[in-house]
Order: sequence, then structure tokens, then C-alpha cells
Amino acid sequence: MNKSKMFLSLALIVYFGAILHFSGCMTEPVTGRRQFNIIPQGQEMQLGLTSFEQLKKEVPISKDPSINALVQKVGKRIAAVADLPNAQWEFIVFENKEANAFCLPGGKVGIYTGILPITKDELGLATVIGHEVAHATARHGGERMTVALASQGIETVLNATMADSKWQAAAATAYGAGSQLIVALPHSRLQEYSADEIGLIYMAKAGYEPGAAVDFWQRFAEYNSKQGGETMWFLRTHPMDQDRVKKLQEWLPRARQEYHPNP
Repeated sequence: MNKSKMFLSLALIVYFGAILHFSGCMTEPVTGRRQFNIIPQGQEMQLGLTSFEQLKKEVPISKDPSINALVQKVGKRIAAVADLPNAQWEFIVFENKEANAFCLPGGKVGIYTGILPITKDELGLATVIGHEVAHATARHGGERMTVALASQGIETVLNATMADSKWQAAAATAYGAGSQLIVALPHSRLQEYSADEIGLIYMAKAGYEPGAAVDFWQRFAEYNSKQGGETMWFLRTHPMDQDRVKKLQEWLPRARQEYHPNP
């Protein structure tokens, strides 16, 4: 491949990337982080609703009245302060030993029974639900899909224009591995930190002492260390080092300004 063709290919990538970037720029709530998301919100929500309905058919739902009552109580308080217009909130406890929780686009929240011994109490549950709801309000799912689509598009252009084997190898290293990680991992570390910060504000606004978030993540780290050192699915993108605790502590003063105990 000659230099002129290579330059033209790279110019096209930059040009179309710039168009997508400026047409898909959004601002994350609370943090103000700039995002790249070209997925229509309605489409993103529909994907979440459809996936949640399918999950309810495949995974047993808990019938424990006390657990369900607590999840509904905390979920509704968090939802009342969350920035998600047209959300169809639903909070379901799934019978699953995995220590996990999630919130799909559209306001569909799932709590696995395996995480409840770690949440321990209402404050711990508020930490988890606040964090997961933050992923939905910040539209992290659409952001991740956008990056995956953009990466696939760049790969297509590169594969079509860079016939030289050395350039193809470089392209595979730069874009191929990254794309696989984007598809395989639910959220990036950057999104996880954003969800921590946003979730901290949500739980404070809902009347929960935000300092409990630090206690929860420390319990989770201790729980994980007792599992023989194997990193659980929930923690593959959830940073568990001291940096996370440090960041939470940095955000606490702002969160406590939003905190008013619920009578």
C-alpha cells in the first residue's frame, strides 16, 4: 500500500470519526464527563426492556417477602432522585448465588441473592442500587455499544485498505483486541468510577449516609479475597484497589452536602 492511499484512508477515518464524535457528544449527569454515544435513547431503552423480560423467564425470582420488600423500598427511593426520564422502573431479586447486580437501560434493576450477605443492610443495598442505577442514567450501555460499533467500523476500513500484512497486524493489535474487550466486558473502569460518584450522590439525595459506600466496597474486597483469589465476574471491571476507596472519600464532602436523613 503506497503512502498516498494510506494517508487517504487515515484521513477518512479521522473525518468520519469527527462527524460521529460531534453528533454523538453527551454530558454525564453529576460528573459532567463528556461522552460519545450515537445510540438513540429509545432504542437503548427497548433493548434493556426486552433483555430484562427474557431474563425473568430464564432465572428464578426470589419469593422471600422481606428481601423483596427491602429491595422495593430502597429501589424506589433511589429511583425518585435518579436522572432517567421516561424510565419504567422495576426491581427484581433473582435467585442466583453469584454476587452481582445490574441496571439495564430503561430502569430495569436486578439484584442477585448472592450479593445480599455482602450488602448486609439497607445502606449497603442503597450503595449497590445507587451504583447500578447510575450506569443507566449515564447511559453507559449506549456509550459502550457506540464505541464497539465505531471500533468495528474502523476495523472494516483498515482491513479493506491496508493490504500489507505488517499494517494488518498493527491494525489488529490496535483495534482488534480493544474491540473484543469492549464486547466482553460490561463497563469500562472509567464508567465504573463515574457510577461510583453518581451513585454516591443518588444515595445521599435518597437519605442514605453516603459514607456507607466505602464500608460496602471494603466488605466486597474482603469477600473476594476469601474466594481463593479468583476474581469474580462482578469485579472484572470494578476497580477494587485503594484508589477506589480514595476516590469515594474525595467525593464524600460533596455527597454529604446532598444528604438529608429520611425521617
